[in-house]
Amino acid sequence: MTKQVKWILIGIILLVIIGMIAYPRVKRHLLTDGDEPAAAAVVPGQQRRVLNVNAMIMEIQVLTDKTGTVADIIPDEEVSLSFETSGKVVEIYFQEGTHVLEGELLAKINDQPLQAQLKKLEAQIPLANERVFRQRTLLDKDAVSQEAYEQVTTEYDKLMADIDLVKANIAQTELRAPFDGIVGLRYVSEGAYTAPATTVAKLTKISPVKIEFSIPEQYSDDIMPGADIVFHLTGSLRAYHAQVYAVESEVTVENRAQKARAIYPNLDESIKPGRYAWVELTKKEIRNALAIPSESMIQEMGKNIVFLYKSGRAEPVEIITGLRTESQIQVVSGLHRGDTVIVSGIMQLRTGLSVTIDNLISPS
Repeated sequence: MTKQVKWILIGIILLVIIGMIAYPRVKRHLLTDGDEPAAAAVVPGQQRRVLNVNAMIMEIQVLTDKTGTVADIIPDEEVSLSFETSGKVVEIYFQEGTHVLEGELLAKINDQPLQAQLKKLEAQIPLANERVFRQRTLLDKDAVSQEAYEQVTTEYDKLMADIDLVKANIAQTELRAPFDGIVGLRYVSEGAYTAPATTVAKLTKISPVKIEFSIPEQYSDDIMPGADIVFHLTGSLRAYHAQVYAVESEVTVENRAQKARAIYPNLDESIKPGRYAWVELTKKEIRNALAIPSESMIQEMGKNIVFLYKSGRAEPVEIITGLRTESQIQVVSGLHRGDTVIVSGIMQLRTGLSVTIDNLISPS
């Protein structure tokens, strides 16, 4: 390599080193000429705009602590109808889906052999009566012994007992309604042979109906017989009122709940058993309460704080709370009727911060 070429290479290396040193300075110079990021243009100390909030004027209200649970609608009474004896069905007297009265004859099985037996026994009654009468007359005259008289009276009593037995057997061939209700679909036809295990139809009493539900163990002391409940049916906005009439004597081990039943008159029979319901249980009710939305309170250093709207500014106030529901908190001390409580933007509020009320909401 010649001396001239060596000096050229040394010059190139020096130029590269000088360029690397000068590049950061050039970059900073270019940025100061208008390419500085927008964030750097913010003026330090610029104040925030006035905070828009929602507020609520404190008013006396009824505060109710409620809980809810699922429930089943069950009939007041329900039974599967069947004969007490076996035999051939000879008559069916009811129409499916109609109302029947207690004691009404619904169906009949063949009882001709029993009727014949009854007729035979009843034919013996006059003769048995005559024998008793004759023996009594003779006994009064000391013409027969006491034993002879007692024998004919025993035969008479036996005859009457046999008649009662046959009548009872005949009654078992009749299917009668045990209570007022609606008879459902029938499962046998005339001419069919039936047995006690055969269901003829189902009889249901749906006026009134019962609402069966379970109470979590922590609320079991709040629900007693006589308590009023409100329940809703799926697909309906209507609120139905019922009264608890019975509570189970123990808490179940499986779900740690206590079963209870309420009764609803259902006079129009519009509510059908088997439907799903949602029950609202009132645990406690305070008539004259001041309450705030749960989200309007914050905790600072172990204190419960709310912000009041005063002359366009937010002012913190310490409160003492009482009953808490799902959406509200009772204020026992710290607020008064007519105070304006800020209920939105709570986490952005500071003492003396300027605020503007967008909406005044009503107490729930």
